[in-house]
Amino acid sequence: MHRRHFLGLAAATCAAAHADTAFAQFATSPAAPLDKASRDALTPAQVLAELKQGNERFRAGKRLQRDYAAQQRGTAAGQYPAAAILGCIDSRAPAELVFDVGIGDLFTARIAGNVVNDDLLGSLEFACAVSGAKAVLVLGHTACGAIKGAIDDVEMGNLTGLLARIKPAISATTFAGDRSSKSAAFVDAVARTNVSTVIDHIRRRSPILADLETKGAIRIAGAMYDVSSGAVEMLG
Repeated sequence: MHRRHFLGLAAATCAAAHADTAFAQFATSPAAPLDKASRDALTPAQVLAELKQGNERFRAGKRLQRDYAAQQRGTAAGQYPAAAILGCIDSRAPAELVFDVGIGDLFTARIAGNVVNDDLLGSLEFACAVSGAKAVLVLGHTACGAIKGAIDDVEMGNLTGLLARIKPAISATTFAGDRSSKSAAFVDAVARTNVSTVIDHIRRRSPILADLETKGAIRIAGAMYDVSSGAVEMLG
């Protein structure tokens, strides 16, 4: 093969690979919310990559400057979020901040222990099948109080039933040390398992979302947020 032709093919291959994995900033300007054409042009991989880039900006103290009043006005007539986040109610893990996104960029569902039930499944189906979001991200976090409560068999009103949804993750977690809520490492290990368990439940209990993922229209993924460092680790 002629060297020039070979180099041309190599450059084209690299460009194609970059286009598939490169992130794309959601907002095109500080005042402009994400529009439908821009959102629809993103792949699920690009959406997740942009969330990771946003977290890196958050950690570095280099959050993008946004005109939230303009974004509020710009989304009044419609919204085109790129992803749906299923996160915990914990006040230390606000998805919009830790991913450095603007108004209209994300659907956010929050519940203690980032568990899933029929109502939340319906919400995620709305986000993806109706509104066109490209990714579902289950976001767990370190030092989770709901995880600790499930480990301790806490029983209190409606919280009892919620914590019961977390307990399968406890028995499914392989851990050699102290398996109590006093062990931060065990709590975080269960939280990671819980993220995987919730993802499995979403795929199993929502044929709509599972079908969209099979077709490549969305990706269902998991992540862990470290409340001490501010870092998000994408899982799997």
